[in-house]
Amino acid sequence: MPAADRPAVAFFDVDNTVIRGASAYHLARELYRRRFFTAWDILWFGAHAFAYFLFGENNVRIQKVRRRALDIIAGRTEAEMISIGEDVYDQVLGSRVFPGARALIGAHLAAGHEVWLVTATPREIGDLIARRLGATGAVGTVAESRDGIYTGRLVGDMMHGEHKADAVREIASRAGVELEDCSAYGDSINDVPMLSIVGHPCAINPDPRLRLHCAGTGWPVRDFRRRRRSVKRGVTTASWAGAAWAAAVVARAIHRRLFGRRP
Repeated sequence: MPAADRPAVAFFDVDNTVIRGASAYHLARELYRRRFFTAWDILWFGAHAFAYFLFGENNVRIQKVRRRALDIIAGRTEAEMISIGEDVYDQVLGSRVFPGARALIGAHLAAGHEVWLVTATPREIGDLIARRLGATGAVGTVAESRDGIYTGRLVGDMMHGEHKADAVREIASRAGVELEDCSAYGDSINDVPMLSIVGHPCAINPDPRLRLHCAGTGWPVRDFRRRRRSVKRGVTTASWAGAAWAAAVVARAIHRRLFGRRP
């Protein structure tokens, strides 16, 4: 972390950096509960979220999820999505914030630094998480809307990879700070462009490729998923159990829809 007497900005990825897992998946579950889409869709989203849990980010997978999500929200209102996002945070996301990430954000704020979330997650969710954590703001993927209604298209590109780095440069320039004095935190090899341009990069809960990259660059690594070995085993077991539970719920929903009764 840069010295407290110098102006600085701290940039945080969201999924698996600030919040355990994929925030968009939990939004998708709530949209399913409210009948935005079908049980087959939630099974599809769940498979991609589980792949993210096992293997980390993948550009092709991210693009597929983006396209499916845009199709689902087309014709819906921004106000409706923001309200749903608030419920999702209260019900799920708030409890999934890593305590270590919360403390790190607090330390930057206490040092007088701006704190920005930079995420491929929809802007509405990024803004919500930033506000709830007391951060300065967020930049995320922007879904196009006209008169408050989503069109099913994006404004610009997905906030990912090099686009995150571009956003970091713009925010730092606007704040009048040098990138050398800024910090950035991410979990994925796709965050390397953002991490590479600041003076204080740090990997949090890195995927295998980012961990290997850090070994070569000497970047520090923090793993907020680990406390004690026994706790880690418990979390892993709980994650597998949760995935099994989710699959069972979806299977029952599909069966009821197809056959009109429980399996």
